[in-house]
Amino acid sequence: MRPGLDRVKALLELIDNPEQNLQMIHVAGTNGKGSTVSYLSCMLQELGLSVGTFTSPFIEVFNERIAINGQWIPDEAIIRLVNKYQPFVALLDDQPAVAGITEFELLTVMGLDYFQEQQVDVAIIEVGLGGLLDSTNVIEPILTAITTIGMDHTDILGETLEDIATQKAGIIKPNVPLVTGKIEEAALKVIKETAMKQNAPIKCFEEDYQVVYQGPDSKWGEIFDFYNEAGKIKNIKTPLLGEHQIENASLAIELFFSYCHLKQIPIKQEWIINGLAQTHWPARMEKISDEPFIVMDGAHNNHAMKRLVENVMREFPQRKIWILFSALETKDITQMLAELVRIPSSELLVTTFDHPKALNIEKLKSMSGVTSIKTAAAWQLGLADLLEKSMADDLILITGSLYFVSEIRQFLLNH
Repeated sequence: MRPGLDRVKALLELIDNPEQNLQMIHVAGTNGKGSTVSYLSCMLQELGLSVGTFTSPFIEVFNERIAINGQWIPDEAIIRLVNKYQPFVALLDDQPAVAGITEFELLTVMGLDYFQEQQVDVAIIEVGLGGLLDSTNVIEPILTAITTIGMDHTDILGETLEDIATQKAGIIKPNVPLVTGKIEEAALKVIKETAMKQNAPIKCFEEDYQVVYQGPDSKWGEIFDFYNEAGKIKNIKTPLLGEHQIENASLAIELFFSYCHLKQIPIKQEWIINGLAQTHWPARMEKISDEPFIVMDGAHNNHAMKRLVENVMREFPQRKIWILFSALETKDITQMLAELVRIPSSELLVTTFDHPKALNIEKLKSMSGVTSIKTAAAWQLGLADLLEKSMADDLILITGSLYFVSEIRQFLLNH
């Protein structure tokens, strides 16, 4: 990981800048980016549009990071594009100033190239890390969005919410409309100041658009009302569970309004209702099995873990909760564990998984404050233990790193 735009710009120039021929929406934020992109994509498809999405990380297969109307880029296209870029990368490697392009930078260029090649009507581009120096920030979008601001990647983005907000606000472009999600006042102040300097119109959660939570859906998901200057839409359902998903969905709705306003398209409520109903985003409060009852959530930082714990306590107050957790060593593991142990009637088991930066069980045992937590040397052993102990009315919650959750998800779906 080497933040900066020079390598990406150099490679794009070698292939005649495909991004200049695309209409794009740029989405940054600590959490909520992926589901916001998915909600918005589904609503835009209701207009009959071809919608490209660039997201990360992948949950099932690598290809899902580049998709059009939910269809992942085929293997043949990846191979063709990689072969196309090999000589260009070799050319850049001969120039010290732009040598050593990273995997994510190359993937960004591949996505933009593929979207132009397939002539998508609009592409929604998710920021990889931060915003200002993220490789996706070479684009000139028609709309931008910042979902949330939380303490994550502090070694790269800064030690305070204001520092992190400054990095995320780096995607704001002159005169390009911006929509923000639920963001703390200190961080929002930084974003508003940046928007003002860039003369970018801004719509903010709870100021320019609001939601009223109606409660969980009887099947799975949430029900809410949405309000903005155009009026109100009542009893909207989202198939994704968790109160934070209402905030993500409302941000996507406001973005949809902004897009339709830019394109002078009169809005029909059914586009919003039908689009949200079609949304699927794996490993975010996703029910994998009913018997046993297994839910997975990639809550991979403190901000996300706090929301997960709140959701579990609200949605499943009567159930015994068995938790299998692991994370990357770069995260604040002790704080995430402190959140998880707040769940009443729960038992926590910490494990590890196949990743070079995965949590080390022996190191964990030596950390202050976590010596009493139960551990499993491998997640397969931990999962087997929880499956054996759990009763019919219990909930098995698998959470932590998206890489960890993805690994177990693949195993469970295959078996």
